[in-house]
Amino acid sequence: MLAGRSREMGLGPTDAVTLAEARSAAAAARKLLAQGKDPIEVREAERRAAAIEAAKAMTFKACAERCIEAQRAGWKNAKHAAQWGATLDAYAYPVIGDLPVQGVDTGLVLKIIEPIWTTKPETASRVRGRIESVLNWATAREYRAGDNPARWRGHLDKLLPARSKVRRVEHHAALPYDQIGAFMAELRAIEAVSAWALELTILTAARSGEVLGARWDEIDTAKAMWVVPAERMKAGREHRVPLSPAALTVLDRVRPLAHEGGFVFPGLRSGRPVSGMSMLMLLRRMGRPGLTAHGFRSSFRDWAAERTNFPSHAAEMALAHTVSDKVEAAYRRGDLFEKRRRLMEAWAEFCSRPAPHRSEIVPMQRA
Repeated sequence: MLAGRSREMGLGPTDAVTLAEARSAAAAARKLLAQGKDPIEVREAERRAAAIEAAKAMTFKACAERCIEAQRAGWKNAKHAAQWGATLDAYAYPVIGDLPVQGVDTGLVLKIIEPIWTTKPETASRVRGRIESVLNWATAREYRAGDNPARWRGHLDKLLPARSKVRRVEHHAALPYDQIGAFMAELRAIEAVSAWALELTILTAARSGEVLGARWDEIDTAKAMWVVPAERMKAGREHRVPLSPAALTVLDRVRPLAHEGGFVFPGLRSGRPVSGMSMLMLLRRMGRPGLTAHGFRSSFRDWAAERTNFPSHAAEMALAHTVSDKVEAAYRRGDLFEKRRRLMEAWAEFCSRPAPHRSEIVPMQRA
């Protein structure tokens, strides 16, 4: 009995524990009970300590490899596992790879990330986060105990300057929207799969990865709609994209190149889409080395905010951004598809003509 609660405690199987040993163990348990301690909890704590001690032979590298393998199925992109392994191999393993995971402390973590914190802040942040994840995994599997020395909030943030203070965050270079008409005219003069892929990327304001991975069975030309499945979306939710007449024209041009159900923008290798570098190289050949395909999403967002009266949340939904306001998200359950259709048609029209006068505003038509 402990604190008025009855508990039962086994002392071991009769074929392995003698009567004398059982009496001795029972006496030790009563002694702990007299001290106000729960003998069952004490025994469990001793077992955990023994397991941790035995696990000291488990190195950080071995834990990292098992952690990566455990998470592999949940990652959308197969490249994540390779990126994790490469990052840890380059920066963490030389310092702590062969050390017991239990022995990794704050000093060792700082030894890894301090040399690159000011010169490669983005890389250093990823290294820190991946070390933290591996150590969390090791703790959950009882290969180590105690606080995580790689955690940022309330720990390393007291020892290192914030990443934002070290180097300004560099956003994707974007073309000013008043130059989009001239750019599109130049782009449409190029007969190449990469040019058509970039044009559709601009007209739909989609992420380049979503466009490059698009398949014909996602496209419904009769409804002028492209449905991107959840597994290919950053937010993990299915996204319906309205296709303007200009976007449908792009699809008509590229259709003869693809097989039914295959990639909309096929690459040189059979069964593979056009390379992710293709649009970047195209921009360089066009004499626009500072631009990125992703930056055209910013061009679209700036245009929608400054040149139209469409509601901002319609533009955010067109970009497939997650609604951050919980109240707004709770009340707005639809995807504003028809409003977005008119928005994307207005954007396509804007992309097809010279820069408008500053005073021109694109009105939001009523349903």
